[in-house]
Amino acid sequence: MAAAKTAVLGPLVGAVDQGTSSTRFLVFNSKTAELVCKHQVELKQEFPREGWVEQDPKEILRSVHECIEKGCAELRQLGTDVSGIKAIGVTNQRETTVVWDKVTGEPLHNAVLWLDLRTQSTVEQLQRSDPAGSKSVRQRTGLPLSTYFSAVKLSWLLRNVDAVRSAARHGRALFGTVDSWLIWSLTGGAQGGVHCTDVTNASRTMLFNIHSLQWDPELCEFFDVPMDMLPSVRSSSEIYGLMKTGSLEGVPISGCLGDQSAALVGQMCFRDGQAKNTYGTGCFLLCNTGGKCVFSEHGLLTTVAYKLGRDKPVCYALEGSVAITGAVVCWLRDNLEIIKAPEEIEKLAREAGTSYGCYFVPAFSGLYAPYWDPSARGVICGLTQFTNKCHMAFAALEAVCFQTREIVDAMNSDCGLPLRHLQVDGGMTGNRLLMQLQADILGVPVVKHADPESTGLGVAMAAGAAEGVRVWDLDSVDLSAVQVERFQPQINAEESETRFATWKKAVVKAMGWETAEPPEGRHGIPAAALLAFTDQDRPVS
Repeated sequence: MAAAKTAVLGPLVGAVDQGTSSTRFLVFNSKTAELVCKHQVELKQEFPREGWVEQDPKEILRSVHECIEKGCAELRQLGTDVSGIKAIGVTNQRETTVVWDKVTGEPLHNAVLWLDLRTQSTVEQLQRSDPAGSKSVRQRTGLPLSTYFSAVKLSWLLRNVDAVRSAARHGRALFGTVDSWLIWSLTGGAQGGVHCTDVTNASRTMLFNIHSLQWDPELCEFFDVPMDMLPSVRSSSEIYGLMKTGSLEGVPISGCLGDQSAALVGQMCFRDGQAKNTYGTGCFLLCNTGGKCVFSEHGLLTTVAYKLGRDKPVCYALEGSVAITGAVVCWLRDNLEIIKAPEEIEKLAREAGTSYGCYFVPAFSGLYAPYWDPSARGVICGLTQFTNKCHMAFAALEAVCFQTREIVDAMNSDCGLPLRHLQVDGGMTGNRLLMQLQADILGVPVVKHADPESTGLGVAMAAGAAEGVRVWDLDSVDLSAVQVERFQPQINAEESETRFATWKKAVVKAMGWETAEPPEGRHGIPAAALLAFTDQDRPVS
């Protein structure tokens, strides 16, 4: 007897969400925006030296394959044919730098993560010796000269890793952020893989001119990066290529967004002034500024928000970036071992109900917005004999909220229209104490959607709406029926301001803690040549 056909829910769209801590594959119903199923695999980070943070690109790729196959298996268990998946989107940790050999398909070094600080001395030297060049970088890219972005990481690899330098010399080296590595690998790799990225990821490299929407030859010269290594730049919503392996072979990959841009789209922040905050390994607040590049006077970044089609206009955003938020919870688990799982921090913090004057600045990778101080380091202030692990847990959660408050204040100053509420998403939003603390410290309501998967949803929308796919109509998406939870401020403004002022005192103590020794060089040496070996930048084979 013939087997019964499995049910198809309607056009489905898959989303690969490759983050710093984990990889996920999610499947959405394009008619209802409902999450049908997902599978997640945790990823480890490597810390070969103090301040260095890496991941294995092949492990990242394996995790994507595993998530896709197990997600498809779960879909079948739900009685749905995987042929219902009509498109795939890729969203990713941004700025993380991968270099691989286009002939063998092998990575030439571990991925250097966005959190990595190995280029601190190079950045400091460039800032001191060529302030005009630093200013030009900001004007062209919307970004400050910082260890955060890809250009200095790539230049370090070219100068310090023999395999990278040799492959580049012979025209075999390809560079990409994680999206490029995944799309190239999934569309065939060394057998015809598509080497591309989208405008949102390109805008985080410090090599991309956000006005012309092209790689900038002068920036490439400034950072001594060969342009033939760079991927082609596409819109965020178009067909890049077809899957070449696995259960989804033949399905088009048609959406690509950096994770924070994907969350902005997933939260439906399509109008000027709409903003969202994502709580993950770091914390990222983006405010849509439409077709206008708004340059911050208060330490925020100007970045590309999205370009949803080849013929669609580009939209920009102001962004406030915090390096360490969810990562501080992992630090409490892995380094101090005061919790066994991230979920335990809420219970521990509730037991204290307050930090009792303990303030935590988790500047493990320096301070990002609004300070941009790579020399900052983590500090814990206000300790007494009474302080215990419960107070530490509470202080860690408050630190997330205080850092967000700093960004919101900067955003309000730049935009001139204070946020009336804050839309939030990301894994940490499951912590209800954290969300209440955030509302208290901001003094405005915090609005959380019932489903925190805004990042996956955003790139699924981009993939489903692409020309040649067209199973998702972005103009008709209605999330108004999605259940939301609102956290109202429960403390008075005076108490909030007092706690925030004390936090700022702790931040001052964290800043300027460790300054890298500048590389020696001749007066007047060309800017590109300043990216030279230092004591901490020794060759790695």
